[in-house]
Amino acid sequence: MYMTQAVCVLMPRWLITMTPGCPVLEQHALVMQGQRIAAVLPRDEALARYADAQRVELPDHVLIPGLINAHTHSAMSLLRGVADDLALMDWLNNHIWPLERQWVSEDWVYQGSLLSAAEAIRGGVTYLNDMYFFPTAMARAAVDSGIRAGVSINVIDFPTGYASGPDDYIAKGLAAYEQYKGEALLDWTSAPHAPYTVSDETFVKLRELAERLDLQLHCHIHETQDEIDGSLKQHGVRPLERLHKLGLLNSRMMAVHMVHLNEAEIQLVAQQGVHLVHNPSSNLKLASGVAPLKALEAAGVNTVLGTDGAASNNRQDMFAEVRAAALLAKGVTGDPLTVNARTALEMATVRAARAMGRADDLGTLEVGKLADVVAVSLGALECQPVYHADAQLVYVAGREHVSDVWVAGRQLLRNRELTTIDSGALLARCGDIVARMKAGR
Repeated sequence: MYMTQAVCVLMPRWLITMTPGCPVLEQHALVMQGQRIAAVLPRDEALARYADAQRVELPDHVLIPGLINAHTHSAMSLLRGVADDLALMDWLNNHIWPLERQWVSEDWVYQGSLLSAAEAIRGGVTYLNDMYFFPTAMARAAVDSGIRAGVSINVIDFPTGYASGPDDYIAKGLAAYEQYKGEALLDWTSAPHAPYTVSDETFVKLRELAERLDLQLHCHIHETQDEIDGSLKQHGVRPLERLHKLGLLNSRMMAVHMVHLNEAEIQLVAQQGVHLVHNPSSNLKLASGVAPLKALEAAGVNTVLGTDGAASNNRQDMFAEVRAAALLAKGVTGDPLTVNARTALEMATVRAARAMGRADDLGTLEVGKLADVVAVSLGALECQPVYHADAQLVYVAGREHVSDVWVAGRQLLRNRELTTIDSGALLARCGDIVARMKAGR
């Protein structure tokens, strides 16, 4: 049966497998058979061995694994630009949470999530690790668009338009999980919102849920100094120490932001195998600070990248995050070797797959792995000349240079055109929602 699956041979100028130690390959081909990668081999050999297969010529392009956005709030694309130039707690308490209480619904989340999926695909992202309410809506948006998603059983201790309290959030999240748990495009996370919005009792329930269902944990931690000061006042310890005592710091935990860390905390998360999700643009825009990447790298922490939501970034642009991660680390430390181009790319591919628990079949372009593949054109004049294709992706190219995207061998973007989403219809639906929101304010 495997031999009857459709074969497609991609013929790029450069191929970056992101396999550790593998250099940039030139004049090579990648063969997709069904949903998986069947071969990576020299171009001439591919032409001879797969003479009758479909062939895609990519003469000025570099092939890379699909980018993984390890932290976002997809539906919040409908709040893009609604409240800018504010500190985190002002932004949340006085703008975002009131709007969410008034407007968030199943359809609102579906349309916003579909808008984010479209933005992601056009930006070379094949996996969105989401955290938001109405997880069934995010699941439907991912399945309908063909993108991969980590869907959250998201919990916060106060009532919203989605749920009345922590037990209600968990019950609704579990119902969504049961409905979609067999869907190949979806993973699930146990997602306590943050230490300042979740009680010890709820944290323990979500830890036990993750252990029982074998899920990753997904949580905002140490995002601002105010969060730490509040924890010291309320609990007598910093948030990470509190979570460690509750048994949450381990290789399941994807700790998002982690801007304010002392040396002991860096060593703790390294020892416990915690994955750290760096969100450079959102942290800068909210004036939260900059994660200490040099120290984290030195300690061996698995650091990965996310955009955060469009309400706080405001671009869900992983090329921008890769570049920002590399440049910020250099500027803050005065060390140009801190987070080189290859490391920055790893944060959005192979390292992110490890953080999601998907290292066996995502993150690199290797035989047997799922064919989540992105083609980036370096033929434009602003991308020329090309001396080092990997560094060119980090320091020169942008998401506008992404030409083609495949997820599990299915083409979702062809010559910059979406194949699974009707852009015009989606924009019209989102426009109607935003018009109602503006009228209701």
